Amino acid sequence: MNDVTDAGTTFRQRLDQVAADTERLLERLLAATPLPDERARPQRLMDAMRHVSLGGGKRLRPFLVVETAALFKAPRERALMAGAALEFVHCYSLAHDDLPAMDNDDLRRGRPTAHKKYDEATAILAGDGLLTLAFDILAREETHPSAAVRIALVAALARAAGLGGMVGGQMLDLAAEGRFDGGTVQTLDAAHVKLLQTMKTGALLRFGCLAGAILGEATPAQRDAVDRYGTLLGEAFQIADDLLDVEGDAATVGKATGKDAALGKGTFVSVLGLGGAKARLTQLVAESETALGIFGRDGDVLKMAARFVAERKT
Repeated sequence: MNDVTDAGTTFRQRLDQVAADTERLLERLLAATPLPDERARPQRLMDAMRHVSLGGGKRLRPFLVVETAALFKAPRERALMAGAALEFVHCYSLAHDDLPAMDNDDLRRGRPTAHKKYDEATAILAGDGLLTLAFDILAREETHPSAAVRIALVAALARAAGLGGMVGGQMLDLAAEGRFDGGTVQTLDAAHVKLLQTMKTGALLRFGCLAGAILGEATPAQRDAVDRYGTLLGEAFQIADDLLDVEGDAATVGKATGKDAALGKGTFVSVLGLGGAKARLTQLVAESETALGIFGRDGDVLKMAARFVAERKT
């Protein structure tokens, strides 16, 4: 087996192991027994939160936390806690994005979306529950004994998930579709598409990398390198997603495809063309690998993660 194949096998094994570890942790965090100061955990709400969070997904975001934290020898169990918080925010966003008022999707990961399996009100509350639980997790000493580190994690995730990050990006996306101001669809140039997608999709992926650096109390130079890697990875992820919407098979992807063009959405494919988007994706992978140069061979697994993001089929 050659070095490239060996590295690819190692990457898949580590990705699968983080996914399995994350699944077990999410199940524990979503147990039916109330925590101190909780009065009860309503069964229907818990069922919906578990439906949204468990049994699906590659767990790429927790993987980024775990592998970035490993660069700085931060304990794996702490990284998994921060990764679980991030995954809950990601899953909350999916439950809300799938609602009729947003993207109006019936399938997610090949299963009925939360509002289809339950109802819209339950889907909204499940998302609300996951979002608030995420910050509960980051505030626990189990995540890190240092209050300063926990505060830094909370602040970074709030910025990534909030009005200047994912939520703001979703608003820009809806505006571009013509949801407001008389229904006029906006024609976005490359700069506006990049801004929208950096906020909507890239912010949480970038946080996944920054969280590992925060947990490991990285130096400023190390943190800057991880930050650049995470930013480039986020853009690569979105371009790959845009390509899947054009070229992917719905059964393989696990959700409807071809929706972006039907809605007139501004995407990297719409502004760069298929060939241009693929060329930009290749460039981003190369730049993300360069960003990790400061870590030497220790950064190899994260380099494989960038290639995985670019080549994924789901």
